[in-house]
Amino acid sequence: MARDDDGDDVRADDQLLVLPDELRHELKEPMGPIETDAEILLEGVSGPLIAVGDVVTYHIVRTGRDPDVALVDERTKRQLVEAEIRETVTERVNVEARNPPAELTADVLETLRESLEREEPTTVLVDGEEDLVVLPAIMVAPDGASVVYGQPDEGMVHVVVDDEVRREVRDLLERFEGDQERFWELLEE
Repeated sequence: MARDDDGDDVRADDQLLVLPDELRHELKEPMGPIETDAEILLEGVSGPLIAVGDVVTYHIVRTGRDPDVALVDERTKRQLVEAEIRETVTERVNVEARNPPAELTADVLETLRESLEREEPTTVLVDGEEDLVVLPAIMVAPDGASVVYGQPDEGMVHVVVDDEVRREVRDLLERFEGDQERFWELLEE
């Protein structure tokens, strides 16, 4: 178990950041181009691929390409996904992480970082909600990596990670409420 600066035990699933209501509208804007065809989207992927969301992961896996890291929660638009999608995306769950809706926890950050370091494709089953994990995924992914997430009723957003995108995401994350110092320490370890 980790310890904080005072030497007290800290649970790995401690809440770090919470999405403030005033930022919700900004997160509805896609951070990259939207594509409805996974095969066409994958033509633009040249580095590591991180998929966030069950439907996105499903469409990518159906092309024959396993994301390097996939984060799923067995839900889409807050409803359970269809059985075929759930079975496809959870077939290879390697690890689990806890992350309540509208939050980012230490558990999901640590799991994300560890998953990116693994040699084999890794699927993270999130207990809670994986949507906001797009943001730290962009922060920790290497230059040139692709982070793909769903834009409800529109398609898949493809973000190619570079310093400019990271700056935009950092600006957003710094406006979240919570333990900013600990969040950035965990993210940058």
